Order: sequence, then structure tokens, then C-alpha cells
Amino acid sequence: MNRVRVAIVGVGNCACSLIQGGAFYRRTKSSGGLIHKSIGPYEVSDVEFVLGIDIDQRKVGKPLVEAIFAAPNNTQVFEPDVALTQANVIMGRLLDGVAPHMREAGERGFQPSSAPEPSQQDIVEALRRERVDVLVNFLPVGSQQASEFYMECALEAGVGVVNAIPVFIASDAAWEARFRQRGLPIVGDDIKAQVGATIIHRTLSSLFSTRGVTVERTYQLNTGGNTDFMNMLDAERLTQKKLSKTEAVQAALAERLDDENIRIGPSEYVPWQKDNKIAFVRLEGAQWGGVPMNLELRLSVEDSPNAAACVMDAIRFCKLARDRGEGGALTAESAYYCKHPSQQMGEESALTLLDARAAPQLDAAE
Repeated sequence: MNRVRVAIVGVGNCACSLIQGGAFYRRTKSSGGLIHKSIGPYEVSDVEFVLGIDIDQRKVGKPLVEAIFAAPNNTQVFEPDVALTQANVIMGRLLDGVAPHMREAGERGFQPSSAPEPSQQDIVEALRRERVDVLVNFLPVGSQQASEFYMECALEAGVGVVNAIPVFIASDAAWEARFRQRGLPIVGDDIKAQVGATIIHRTLSSLFSTRGVTVERTYQLNTGGNTDFMNMLDAERLTQKKLSKTEAVQAALAERLDDENIRIGPSEYVPWQKDNKIAFVRLEGAQWGGVPMNLELRLSVEDSPNAAACVMDAIRFCKLARDRGEGGALTAESAYYCKHPSQQMGEESALTLLDARAAPQLDAAE
């Protein structure tokens, strides 16, 4: 039977939505909400979550299907019966995975586990013991050292990676070369939402460009109440996040904007919003004869489910590439599903390539 065995680092809201979705599609057999129903031989029901890694006492040592609903997770529960895995959550390495202010934040913040921190070899052995195919990085924004630690573990264990956060691995030449040399695929960096602020902003920017409207200024301001937004109150953790989101939009413009004319990034933590994200997008431009125009848009969306469809596809494409012996950054997959790929391309071009890659391959005899 075709199976994709997945380990998740960071058992937060995104992990909760992804695992709930796996159970939902296995139960309902529905294709609604999926970007690709099947990728090669793999359907959503073939994805198994076999290991969780975290550092919070509310999750470490617990069954994965319980830990995803533990505080401070606060995303929507749409599939409560997720008992499709016996996986547990093991202790990970702290490193820079927790912002200093999160340690002081009470129930919504970090509660350190008393379990001893593992060595790199401990994590490698866990990945091998669970026969993991793909490791998904859901660590908090700004977790540079922690992400690099798990990348080393993946390389040693022979595991493909979906890097869902804005720490640059797949788009970093040195890291990408190491994955390519080991024959291990990686999709990254910084996952796009299914229909989120970045993809909408890119689409509108491209629309202006193709219709001959000169974009002169633009912003994207986001608010939310999950731990991702709480973590990003620490401005020092935001450098790569802002760069990732900004470059995703710049790539869709006919002409690159000067820094003072583009502002994209998280703006405010609003606790009562929970996992709902509200984005405000504005584009100002000049039409025929230099006549000014502007467009404003407000988007309200549950943040973590909005990322899950893209992550589920990225996992299956990563496994498919591993089956085919492909290593390094997967170009079309990273461009379509991530904000900061090694090579930007338009969504339509990337999707055309992905559809061809997803089609089942026939044997030469057929």
C-alpha cells in the first residue's frame, strides 16, 4: 500500500489543522477544498502522521491526536475524531524556538517540558525508527538555530523536508546543495496559504501589471490572535518573514518598487481574534494618461486551515520526488506553495508543471 509517513516539528495550530484535515478527507472521501486530489499514487488518505516533536509540557509525552488540541492551540475544530494514529509527541530541542516574551505570557505562552532535551542522534534515531518519509517544519517564525538543527537531523536520517516557515533553507544555496547531494527533496521556504493575503496580493499585483496599470505604492497589513502573531511581537524574529512576504509580491509586479513604497508584514496581535487572520491590502497606481486609481481589500480567514491544503500537497510532492530519486529544492513545488522559493514563477506556470508531475506515470510497456 502507498503510504507517506510524516513527522511534524512544532505541534501548533498548523499541525492541528493539517491532522484534522487528514482525518476529514479519509472519512468523507471528499475532494472539496483540495488543490490536488491525488499526486502520483498518493491521496490524502495515504498520509500518516507518525511522530510529533515539541518542547511544551502541555504536548510532550502526549498522543499526537491529543496534543494538537492542547493549549495554547486555538484554531477551529472541524474534525474532532482524529484517532487515526498512535503517534506520540517527543521532546525536541529548545534552542531559539521560543521568543523571550513568550516565556512570560502565562497560559498563551510557553510552558517548558521537564523532559531532557534530545541530542541530534536521538532525533535521527526517532525519524528512522518511525520510517519517516517527510519532515514538516512548523516551528515559530524566527527559529533559525532550531530549524537548522532539524535540517541536520533530516539530512542524517535521509528524510525529505517541507519547510513551512520563513527560515531560508531551500532558497539558501549552501543548504540546497546539501539536500541535492544527499538525493533528498525539500519544498520551501515559508508556505503560502490556499487563498491568503500573499496569494491575493500577488494576483492583484499581476492583474495591475497585465492590464497596464503602474503600481506606485502598496501595503499588506495583517492582524491575528494565534501564537504565531504573539510570537511575532518580537521584531527581531521578523526579518526573514517580512523579506519573504515582500519578495513574493515584488516578484509579481512589472517593476520593482522602492522600499519606501511597499510595506508588507504582520501588524498587530489581537488575542480575541484567535486563529482568525484579518488582512488589509491596498494598491495605488496610475492608469491611462497617468490618472490615479486605488484598490482596497479586506480578507478574513481562519489562518491555519488556510495553509493546510498547500502543506498536504507539498508533503505528497516531496514523497513523490523521493520515490523518483530527485534531490534538492523542488522548483515548481516551492514556487507554487511557498513565498520564498529559490526561483519565483507565476502561479499558472508553476501549476501547469505540477499538474504534469502529479499525473500517474505509466510503465514503458503500457
